[in-house]
Amino acid sequence: MKATKLHELRKARGLTLSELALRVGTSKQTIHRYENGTITNIPPEKVEALAYALAVSPSELMGWGTPFDYENVRALSVKRLPLLGEIACGEPIYAEAEYETYIAADEHLDADFCLLARGDSMIGARIYDGDTVYIRSQDSVDNGEIAAVIINDEATLKRVYFFPNEAKLVLSPENPRYAPLVYLGEELNSIKILGKAVAFQSKIV
Repeated sequence: MKATKLHELRKARGLTLSELALRVGTSKQTIHRYENGTITNIPPEKVEALAYALAVSPSELMGWGTPFDYENVRALSVKRLPLLGEIACGEPIYAEAEYETYIAADEHLDADFCLLARGDSMIGARIYDGDTVYIRSQDSVDNGEIAAVIINDEATLKRVYFFPNEAKLVLSPENPRYAPLVYLGEELNSIKILGKAVAFQSKIV
């Protein structure tokens, strides 16, 4: 890695040495040594952490050429999306904002922010506990679409079914262990749709 590359990326992201060090899990002095070339043999796990924090690929950060030359493999161009907190896949939980945390995502993904899934009520949609769910901000969704929904200041992720003629909203899980959440009449005033779930990311275990 060219020492100037790391410095340029950090400055472009508006990060101080201390802020980047905190995200990578090292010291400000170590980041400074990476930048001025004093340390050239950076451990692989730190390369990955630096790339993640700066929303670039490890190859781009290190200046490596791609080893891939296949039609079905492409380099991933990324953008940073704010992680706003956790969202329940089960009973609604409070969605605590974490505006200082960002998640790297494909720059072509039409999403505005992301949330961490908690619980198992959406496993039928292949969304598991700990998955990152990408949300596009919008205040309504089509019936059957999965949305992040706020209920009395608590957040949940469910399939949404709205019946305006009956003033009825059904938030349906994707796990038979959980019953749908049904809201009628004035109960709808306490509900707000944050946005549509457009993608999710799971870890391979």
